[in-house]
Amino acid sequence: MDLRFENLTGVIKRSCLIVSFSAVLSSAGTAQEVKKKQPAIPGPMLSQGTMDLDTPEFTLTLVRSSQTVAALKPKGAGDFDFTPGDLLIERSKDGYFHLGDLTLRLRSGNSGEWRNFSTSVARTPVRVLPTSKDVLAAADLTPTLPAGFPLQITRRWALHSGKLVLQFTLKNKTSNTVQIGALGFPMIFNNVLNDRSLEDAHTKCSFYDPYIGEDAGYLQVTRLSGNGPALLVVPEGKTPFEAYNPILDQPGPWAAKPVFTDATSRGITFEGFYEWMVHSQAYAEDEWKAAQPWNPSTSLSLTPGEAKNYGVRFLLSESIRNIEGTLTRNARPVAVGVPGYVVPMDVEARLFLKFSKAVKSIAVEPEGSLAVTGGSLRASGWRAYSVRGKTWGRSRLNVTYNDGTVQTINYFVIKPEQQAVADMGHFLTTKQWYVDSSDPFHRSPSVMTYDRETNQIVMQDSRAWIAGLGDEGGGGSWLSAFMKEFVQPDKEEIEKLQQFVDGVLWGGLQYKDGPHQYGVRKSLFYYQPDKMPPGYYRSDFDWSSWTSWNQKASEQVDRSYDYPHVAAAYWVFYRLARNREGLVTNHPWDWYLDHAYQTSIAMSTFATNLAVFGQMEGDIFLEILSDLKREGWKEQADNLEAKMRARTDRWRREAYPFGSEMPWDSTGQEEVYAWTKYFGYDDKADVTLNAILGYDPAIPHWGYNGSARRYWDFIFAAKDRRLERQLHHYGSGLNAIPVLAEYREHPGDFYLLRVGYAGTMGALTDIDQDGFASAAFHGFPDMLKPDPLSGDYGPNFFGHAWNTATYIVDHPQFGWLAFGGNLKTEGDRVKVTPLDSFRTRVYLSSLGLWLQLDAGNFESVELDSATGTVRISLAAATSFTPTARLRAEQTARVKNGVYRPVAALASERGMWLVPLGKHTTEIELQLKPR
Repeated sequence: MDLRFENLTGVIKRSCLIVSFSAVLSSAGTAQEVKKKQPAIPGPMLSQGTMDLDTPEFTLTLVRSSQTVAALKPKGAGDFDFTPGDLLIERSKDGYFHLGDLTLRLRSGNSGEWRNFSTSVARTPVRVLPTSKDVLAAADLTPTLPAGFPLQITRRWALHSGKLVLQFTLKNKTSNTVQIGALGFPMIFNNVLNDRSLEDAHTKCSFYDPYIGEDAGYLQVTRLSGNGPALLVVPEGKTPFEAYNPILDQPGPWAAKPVFTDATSRGITFEGFYEWMVHSQAYAEDEWKAAQPWNPSTSLSLTPGEAKNYGVRFLLSESIRNIEGTLTRNARPVAVGVPGYVVPMDVEARLFLKFSKAVKSIAVEPEGSLAVTGGSLRASGWRAYSVRGKTWGRSRLNVTYNDGTVQTINYFVIKPEQQAVADMGHFLTTKQWYVDSSDPFHRSPSVMTYDRETNQIVMQDSRAWIAGLGDEGGGGSWLSAFMKEFVQPDKEEIEKLQQFVDGVLWGGLQYKDGPHQYGVRKSLFYYQPDKMPPGYYRSDFDWSSWTSWNQKASEQVDRSYDYPHVAAAYWVFYRLARNREGLVTNHPWDWYLDHAYQTSIAMSTFATNLAVFGQMEGDIFLEILSDLKREGWKEQADNLEAKMRARTDRWRREAYPFGSEMPWDSTGQEEVYAWTKYFGYDDKADVTLNAILGYDPAIPHWGYNGSARRYWDFIFAAKDRRLERQLHHYGSGLNAIPVLAEYREHPGDFYLLRVGYAGTMGALTDIDQDGFASAAFHGFPDMLKPDPLSGDYGPNFFGHAWNTATYIVDHPQFGWLAFGGNLKTEGDRVKVTPLDSFRTRVYLSSLGLWLQLDAGNFESVELDSATGTVRISLAAATSFTPTARLRAEQTARVKNGVYRPVAALASERGMWLVPLGKHTTEIELQLKPR
């Protein structure tokens, strides 16, 4: 690891895996240790001070000398600033970008060498131009650009119909044609979390997410707290959002080769800035030539004397949930996909478009990859389409409206969910199945990390956990394998995983006796040359950094994040042994439940420093507690509940109760929400949920829709180690858990369903056509592909397995919809065929009814909307499942009463037992008084 990246390594080296993290956290356990810094000295650009300008929605402050933004404060939100205005002094030197800057790549004629230009390089005062009633500030930017620059660029801050607008006019002032191969608007908002406590960051900072949708594209800027208002940046005139380019701090090993740089230090607390690319052809021919772009790349040629206008408009939405409503009110095109933009080949997806202009044409690229039909106009103003996936992989829908507006919607077509997950299970237990009794680290037999580029199991890595079955990066594959069996049990695969439990997990990765009994070690693999034959370790790796644990470090049991994986493995086998027949045979069900319980307790015993935080997959502990109660294990249940209450009471005292070993993180929220909700601390659950919505967007693009923000784990668990926006990393699957749980309590909040389901489905885009599951998708435009390492995919699939279900919704504008299945209506009857990967959970939102099968599978669910009667068809019996086990939970009180089977059925542990036959078994549920 390059130690120049102090912001990255400083926190991690002191906390993550070397020493106790308590030295880095405040007494509340949620704040980053703030470095003492010398007061910043103002740069030359501030020599003329600033000026305040008033608009109906914002107070805009400009730096006088540059007319770039010093602050953009929405009215009614106190002193909150969408830009890093509190860092203005230290960022007032040459080389720092500000909102209002411009980047270009130009050449004379249509050939020759491209040249890069930026208004941020030399902060010479701009030439002030006259203003008017609607023009707040204007300037000629010529002084900020080199001598001989071929264009005259005029910038205006203006009001159009009361909305703030940033406009540029580019005019060719030479006698030759000038080709603009790249044109970017740096979007400088305050996502700089450097040296901030969690509370300070959630008070002052924002994240921003792109809809890279050409003329319909926009940027949404949301506060870390998730509270309103939210900022929308939309095109002004013909200013397409063609591509999205990162602005990095310096060339280095942790990112793409930067085109333009900003000196703000990147790391775990700052991912970098981004720019809205109007044209990108020059990049596509060079830096991005190995990638498949989201949209076709374009350039612009200006003949002598020709001018072109570009711009963006700033809109304010009162809340994140109302972003689409704000777009509609401002005559912007809006798209809503159901169940999202990940389309299994057997599902009829829906697409709803709303715009003041009619649709002229729809085209698909690659041709034939999607089948789009329909287009009927509803009374609500939405046009409804059916979308079918035909060809696996990325696909783009190009919608052209009658006024020439172009909207692109990026889809990802996958195999039918059951097939995709079955392929993954097979790949994990064959290609990734490692057997070698002579392995010095005793990793055999196991499901290990895999490199898709070399198509080999990863036997060594300088990050010890990757090859050591530990942490997320090494445990991800075997965790995926267990969660796959929970979703789709397979006898042959389970046999192998039983070997792993008894031969590697229990007594290997987890201590079976001694002072650390039930403690989980960090890794089985380690770097200890004096204990291995000469030349054993690969010479092409750097073994000198902190990541190369020696044997003693690998045997430590103080890393809490390793415990949920192990607890989940035991719990899956408990569920299978308890509710099925003949699948899990090495131990009785109570052995697995006891081990799941003991592992949960051991986390609080041996990993106290990190156990204070919310854990990835922490929902597993709540489900273990529920099962302990169902089994009547009162002593164990009381003990576990007390341990979890102590952790939750700590969170209750914190303003933002989801700290982690990282200064900021998007993973602890999952468990924090679960326990604060369980113990009745609804105010903290709400704070947690709002924070999730602040970094987990609903956007018409498969890569960003429901994709919770992650940008550093490629360094710790991927092959291409880059600080880079990760699309559908495990934050997506995990953060979908609380979002969908909240939706089931509030079925009228359609936004929650869309975001949560998108995160659940996003996890499946990481599975390739053969079943290999990647850690995540690289989001920078020079790559745009899955990482070759399986890495830490496991928690992502955990989230999918925890959430996968079919949701049936009666939407006031879109009508009856199914998320995760196909729906047909006939009069008052609504019939849904579940097609999710599990087919054991169905939620009927109009009834607030959550149906779950601990054994058996749904073939169909039918609702009579007039009477409220629910008819369920269950798949035929198998040798492992002669009896279905049904739970019916009323998660939302939308009607008085609760649903119960009409037929008399035996019950056990809160489930009805439904004997299955050789063919479909049907039962009926009706509403009964409470």
